[in-house]
Amino acid sequence: MKKVLICAFVLLIGVAFFLCSAPQAQAGPIKLTYSNFFPPTHIQSKLAEAWCREVEKRTNGRVRIEYYPGQTLTKARQCYDGVVSGMSDIGFSVLAYTRGRFPVMSAVDLPLGYTSGRVATQIANAVYRKFKPKELMDTQVMYLHAHGPGILHTKDKPVRKLEDLKGMKMRGHGTSALVLKALGATPVPKPMPELYQMLQKGVVEGALYPYEVNKGWRMAEVVKYATGSYAAAYTTTFFVVMNKNKWNALPSDIQKIIMDINEEWINKHGAAWDTSDIDGVRALLENGGQIIGLDKKEAARWRKAVAPIADKYVADAKKKGIANAQEIVDFIRDMLAKLSK
Repeated sequence: MKKVLICAFVLLIGVAFFLCSAPQAQAGPIKLTYSNFFPPTHIQSKLAEAWCREVEKRTNGRVRIEYYPGQTLTKARQCYDGVVSGMSDIGFSVLAYTRGRFPVMSAVDLPLGYTSGRVATQIANAVYRKFKPKELMDTQVMYLHAHGPGILHTKDKPVRKLEDLKGMKMRGHGTSALVLKALGATPVPKPMPELYQMLQKGVVEGALYPYEVNKGWRMAEVVKYATGSYAAAYTTTFFVVMNKNKWNALPSDIQKIIMDINEEWINKHGAAWDTSDIDGVRALLENGGQIIGLDKKEAARWRKAVAPIADKYVADAKKKGIANAQEIVDFIRDMLAKLSK
């Protein structure tokens, strides 16, 4: 009898140990969702998906990420709020799609004569790290990046001087809309996924965007001209952010792995913007398009026309409580001058 009791006791201990350990064994990997508005074939979308796979690889499968490109989980304008609310765990979209919400970071997009995606991407991350804007504190920022020079593209009418733009309806959002207005055009604020049909149907006559859009979004099929308006070139800042609660719930070693990957991906995105700009130029020319240059005198006119945008940004930002708005703009200008040499 005593022997039976001992066996039963041992069995009970074994069952208790199994019950305690079973949930841990069955917990499985941490599952996250990632929303992106870029189509799956776009280089920026491919980089985002590669980031997901790299996280899975370096965490040895402890993290699994379901990737949703092409606005299949949240729309471009909804993406940031979607991360905050938990509709997606990670999101990648454009800060300027929510105009006025990111006053510090919007300084990066000003038409200061950007020269490359590499430079713009470095500046975007430097501004975030130096000024630590409160506007992004409701998410965990993975990293930021920004495209190369945003210049003018038109469907049927070549633009060789400022007067040619007067009254033209052009797609633009955020800073690009301000640039268009300063140059004499009428901006129509719509997100990039809608532009192709807008041009095709004649809703707009052109748009401001970097060369890469000609291939990445197939715009070379519906525009004929690009005007090299580099003196007034702006950029657009993109975010990759994670839901703060999901981030805080991750083990510290996984957080470190992700942050290390983020640093690598900053450079990858910057380089990809520049490579895809070259592809976009090629796509435009192969489709019979034409690139129109501006001489120094005309370029100076364009630069002068958009100059008040930065001044207005500083004045408006100060009204919103950003006392160091001028410092932010000066910081960007200094970095741009140094990095563009």
